[in-house]
Amino acid sequence: MSRTLFKNARLLDPESGLDTQGAMLVDGARVLDIGPNVFVDAVQEDVHVVDCKGLCLAPGLVDMRVSTGEPGNEHIETLATAAQAAVAGGVTTFTCLPNTDPIVDDVAVLEFVERLGRDVGLVNIHSYAAATKGLGGKVMTELGLLHESGAAGFTDGGKAIAHPLVMRRLLSYAQLFDTVIIQHPEMPEMVGSGVMNEGETATRLGLPGIPAAAEVMMIERDLRLVELTGGRLHFSCLSTAAAVDAVRRAKASGLRVTADTAPPYFSLTESAVIGYRTFAKLSPPLRTEEDRNAVIEGIADGTIDAIVSAHIPGDRDQKRLPFTQADFGGVGLETLLSVSLELVHNDQVPLLTVLKALTQSPADLLKLPAGRLRKGHLADFILFDPNRAVRIDRDELRGKSRNTPFDERPVQGRVERTYRAGNLVFDIETSPVPERRRFPDA
Repeated sequence: MSRTLFKNARLLDPESGLDTQGAMLVDGARVLDIGPNVFVDAVQEDVHVVDCKGLCLAPGLVDMRVSTGEPGNEHIETLATAAQAAVAGGVTTFTCLPNTDPIVDDVAVLEFVERLGRDVGLVNIHSYAAATKGLGGKVMTELGLLHESGAAGFTDGGKAIAHPLVMRRLLSYAQLFDTVIIQHPEMPEMVGSGVMNEGETATRLGLPGIPAAAEVMMIERDLRLVELTGGRLHFSCLSTAAAVDAVRRAKASGLRVTADTAPPYFSLTESAVIGYRTFAKLSPPLRTEEDRNAVIEGIADGTIDAIVSAHIPGDRDQKRLPFTQADFGGVGLETLLSVSLELVHNDQVPLLTVLKALTQSPADLLKLPAGRLRKGHLADFILFDPNRAVRIDRDELRGKSRNTPFDERPVQGRVERTYRAGNLVFDIETSPVPERRRFPDA
């Protein structure tokens, strides 16, 4: 029996605007039919029927910003453990940053990482290549060879491509392959030794601050380079009102610019750092309430195209330190959908708009065949309950590291099941939470 009918579901597909009760028929790995009028004969024995009991059926999430420890730092995360966290969060496709050890800056390492990803099997794993050799910001990598070998795009990960001439050349050369350059927009000279958002809270805590201007200054510079070259540039993890406004104006003027943000920047503010909570030490840092609201407006009006997890695992040796010494970063794969649904429950962003930022838009940005429910496409999808109340507990996360800034946060919405190519890869009812010792407070 190769056909399965998922009936009695709320079908949600941002690409087609579908939001209706109905069913989806899957034949093997692919969607055969979907809609309100999809039925099978009640006595037809060659079709397996799954009653979704009113759950939302949506495309699997596409996460375009994930860090893992493999290769090189498998003690904090492997591709396999990241994949387990991903499917528990409804992610069926993710793209890894190149900041591994060794760095993904040549074809051999890229092919090695992609082979590791294929061996995991649970999710579709892709990899970026570094934009510059060794993430050093000075010498471009072999864009053509890396693109031909499958690089999803080019980025220096959490490091800004700071040299304007290097960025200009990257934007120019990338056009030959119609690929995208992804920038972490922070002016390094403005960041200095800062560890949190510059302002009153940083002053009260006695911590060195990172000004909001560090973000928009880099964006404004890069927009001039996009004007000069005509290249395609994507800004990652927007966190400030000024940055959102700059990208909005650039899009209105027709520049080939896109952007993403991550849940901490529309659901938390710098106050999460109070108590010197290193789990809330992120890059870029958490900002003000004004910035948070601007990020939400950017998602709602389409200025911000995608929502990413910005998943950066860290172990106790990296996070259980004085705030100034702890590493930046937090995990986010498993909480990506649940926290994003707050935008819907607070009537700030429509459900299909949020789902588009989590599925179709990142897939389109990276030209991946994912993020939609379309006849003939791979049956990568999730079943989720948007109203189920849960409390995030870092000890119940399935990844290897548990440095979430959302620990103990009550949320509404949970992934019940995740399917990849028609196969069930996660079921909340049968997927046990791993037993382990509690990570110390941080």
